[in-house]
Parts: sequence; structure tokens; C-alpha cells
Amino acid sequence: MIIYLVGMACVGKTTIGRMLAEKLGYTFFDLDEEVMKFYQKSIERLQNECLFMNEFREQAGVVLDQLLSKNIDCVIAGTPAGLKIAYLKVIRRHKKDKELYSLYLYDTCENVLNRVRFYDVDSNPIEEPMSPAKRLRYLRDIKADFNYFKSSYERADVQVSIENIPPSDIPDKICSVLVEQHVLSAGV
Repeated sequence: MIIYLVGMACVGKTTIGRMLAEKLGYTFFDLDEEVMKFYQKSIERLQNECLFMNEFREQAGVVLDQLLSKNIDCVIAGTPAGLKIAYLKVIRRHKKDKELYSLYLYDTCENVLNRVRFYDVDSNPIEEPMSPAKRLRYLRDIKADFNYFKSSYERADVQVSIENIPPSDIPDKICSVLVEQHVLSAGV
């Protein structure tokens, strides 16, 4: 089985995906990390080479296709655009012959803002203080991103709210939702 996590940037797809994969005994992949390995450059540098974001998504879709072709039980942390056109095309093609479920993780925009981290052009973490004005600007950006991607998130097979749940409890919550939806068997 493949569980493909989607949701806003900084919602926790990578952190939660790793914990969920460990709980299930699955392999974990972070799509951004795999894209950087495949193309041997940072996400930002790759995006800067593309004329349009959909061109970047098509390139990342090549990597997603390779991950899904491995035919192993895994959890994949997707991108905020995880169920937009280029990625959706790959997901739909693989769903025909695989046990593949998309799972939308969601939280409040305010909680997501508290998880925002900054990176340089080469994907190295950097410290950047957030003044009240900057926090307000980023919160507006997060809300705009949510509204932009909202219709794609609604395509997910399963939706799980992680609002006010301690990170260590989220894999159990996801598993219980997957059991309720008959994706996983009871006792997982």
C-alpha cells in the first residue's frame, strides 16, 4: 500500500510521514528530497529554471512516477500542489493497479504559521526572525495558498485534521481514520 500525504507547506507532511511510515513498517519518501536527488539541485534552483510552475510540477511528477513504480509499501510526503494537474495525472495512472491512497493533512493557518521555517536558495535552513508585521504578512500568504490549493485537497481519498493534536499522537489518529475508512485493517 502507498499513502501519499498532501497539504499546505509546513503542515507537517514530512515529520508526520516519517512517524507514520515507522509505525506501519513502511518506507518513507519526501518528494522534495527525492526531486533534489534526481535533478542534483535544490527545489528553488529547479523552479527558477522553469518558465511556469506547471513545468516544475511536470518535472517533479517524473520523480513521483518513479517512486510509485517501486511497488513497495511506503508513505510519500507530497508537495502543497500534491493533487494538482501534473501530480494528479501520475496518481490516477498508478491508482489503476495499486493500493494507493491520497491523504490530506490539515490544520489551521495560524498553527501552520508557527511551523514556518526558512531556507536559502540551496535548501539550507536559515534563521529569520518574524516581526509581528512579518507574521501577519506570512499568515495572509498561507491563507492565500490554502485557498489556491483547496480544490485540489478536496480530491484526497482521506482527510485528517491534526489541529491541536500532539505530533506524537498524529500517526495513531491517521491509522484510526484509515481503519474507519476501511483502508487499513483493525489492530494496526
